Amino acid sequence: MGTKQIDAEKLAAMIALGAENLAKQAEFVDSLNVFPVPDGDTGTNMNLSMSSGAAEVAKTSHSTVSSVGASLAKGLLMGARGNSGVILSQLFRGFAKAIETKTELDAETFAAAFARGVETAYKAVMKPVEGTILTVAREAAKAGMEAAKAENDVEKVMRAVVEKGQIALEHTPEQLPVLKEVGVVDSGGQGLMFIYEGFLSILTGEVIPESKAIDSMKELVNAEHHRHVQDFMDTSEIEFGYCTEMIVQIKDQPATKKAFDEGAFRQDLSEMGDSLLVAADEEIVKVHVHAEHPGEVLNYGEQYGTLLKIKIENMREQHQAIVGEEAASATPTVKYGIISISAGSGIEELFKSMGTTYVLSGGQTMNPSTADITKAIEQVNAEYVFVLPNNKNIQMAAEQAAEVAGNDKVKVIPTRSIPQGLAALLAFQEDESLETNEVAMKEASQEVKSGQVTTAVRDTAIDGVAIKKNDFIGLVESKIVVSTPSLEKTAIDTLAAMLDEDVEIVTVLVGENVEQTNIDAIAAYLEETDEDIELEIHQGGQPVYPFLFSVE
Repeated sequence: MGTKQIDAEKLAAMIALGAENLAKQAEFVDSLNVFPVPDGDTGTNMNLSMSSGAAEVAKTSHSTVSSVGASLAKGLLMGARGNSGVILSQLFRGFAKAIETKTELDAETFAAAFARGVETAYKAVMKPVEGTILTVAREAAKAGMEAAKAENDVEKVMRAVVEKGQIALEHTPEQLPVLKEVGVVDSGGQGLMFIYEGFLSILTGEVIPESKAIDSMKELVNAEHHRHVQDFMDTSEIEFGYCTEMIVQIKDQPATKKAFDEGAFRQDLSEMGDSLLVAADEEIVKVHVHAEHPGEVLNYGEQYGTLLKIKIENMREQHQAIVGEEAASATPTVKYGIISISAGSGIEELFKSMGTTYVLSGGQTMNPSTADITKAIEQVNAEYVFVLPNNKNIQMAAEQAAEVAGNDKVKVIPTRSIPQGLAALLAFQEDESLETNEVAMKEASQEVKSGQVTTAVRDTAIDGVAIKKNDFIGLVESKIVVSTPSLEKTAIDTLAAMLDEDVEIVTVLVGENVEQTNIDAIAAYLEETDEDIELEIHQGGQPVYPFLFSVE
C-alpha cells in the first residue's frame, strides 16, 4: 500500500534506528579504512557524530518534522568528529534546511531533502573526490528524486535511495584506485548506507524498539572520550612556572659578546628548565623554555647578543584559567590565543613551551568533536584565535568550530601533522596583525616535510609496498614508503626517503615505549649520512606512532 507521509514521530524513529544500525557496524566500517594504520576511525567518528545528532532528537518530543530536522542538525554539528563526521553533519544540515517549514514529509519533499543535503555537503568540501561518501550520497539522492517523480510514496523513495546508494558504494573501488588496490569499498559511504538502511527499516515495519535505540545511543554520547591533559594535574605540580621566550640577535655583535655555539647554548639553557626549543640561523636565535627563574634565561641570552623580543607568561595562572579555578572574564583577556591539538604529554609540553594557549588532547584514533574545539575557543578568551588541527582528519571539525563560534577572528591554520603545527608556531609573532600571522603560519607549515612510523593493522599492498600485519610501516607526507618487521630499519628507511642535499635540521619526536637503542641508531645513521645535519630529539610520548619526523 505504501506510505504517503512521514510525520515527526516516524522521522525521529528513523533517526534513532539509523544511529543504532551504524553503531552496531561501526567496527566494520573502521576496518574498511584504506591505510593499514591504527587510525582507521571512520566508523567510530560517524557513529559518535550520528549518535550525538540522534541524542539531540531524543531529548524532547516533536510535533513537526521541521523540529526533528533542526535537532538532528544541531546535535550532528556539535558532535561531528573527523572529516567523515563533518561531512555527515553537512548532509543532514542541508536535509534539515530543506524541511524547516514542514510539518510532515511527502515523497517529493523527502527526496528533495536528500538532494539539498548533498548540495550542502559538496559546498563544505574544498576538493570533492569521486568514490567517497559524497558520491554515494549524490547517486542515492538522484535515485530518490526519480522515484518521487514516479509516485507519491516515501517508502519507495527511501528504497530507491538505499538500492542506488548500495550500487554506488560497490562502484567506489572503480573510482578510487587505492580502494581497488586494497579491495574495499569507501568506508564513509558504507557508514552512510548503514544509516539509510535503518531509515528504510522503519518505513517497512522492521522496527527496533525505540527505547532500545535511544538508550544505546545515549550511552555512546555520554561516554567520556576526551579529557584535557590539564584535568589530571594540580597547579602545584608545575615545576617550572614561567614560559619564557626570547629572540637574540647574534649577528654583528661587539667583541664583548660570546661567540655563539648552538650546542653549548642549548646545553646551558637545558639546565635552567625544561621543554626547551632552540631555533637558530646566522642572524638570530629563538628560544622557548619553561623556567622557574626567567631572568636567568634572559641574562644568559644577553651574553650572546641583543635581545630583540621577550615574552614571559605565568603558566600556573594559565593552568588555573584552563581548569576553571578562575572565572573567565566576559571580555577577551589577551590579544591572541592559540589552540593546538595533539596526543602525548611530551608533545603537549612542547606546544605549550612555544606559546600555545590551550592544548586539546586528540589526534589519530581520538578526533575531538566540533563541540570540543568550540569549547576550547571559548576558554582561551582571546580577541583573536588560531586553531592548529595538526591532523588532516581534524581540520574540517576545526573549521566547523570556527563557523559555530561565529567569529571571523578565529582562524584555522590547515596543519596536517605535528611538525607542521610546530613550524606554524615558530612563525607566529605576537606583535603582528591577524592577517600577517595567518599568512606566515600557513607558509611556514608548508615548508617542513613530515614522516611517521607506525604499526600495520592488517596485511595489504599499497603503491607497490607489501605490508604484513604487525610490521612497522613508514609514511612520508601520508604516503607509505617502507614496511619491515624492524622498528629500527623502518625508521631509518623512512628518514632516508625524506633526506636530500638541502636538509639542515631533522627533528625526531619519540613515542611511547621506544627503546633507547632505536633512538641511538637513528642518531648514528644521521651522523654517518651527513655530519652537518642538526638533530633535535624530543620525548613526545605520543601513542600509535613510535616516531614522528620532520626535516627542514
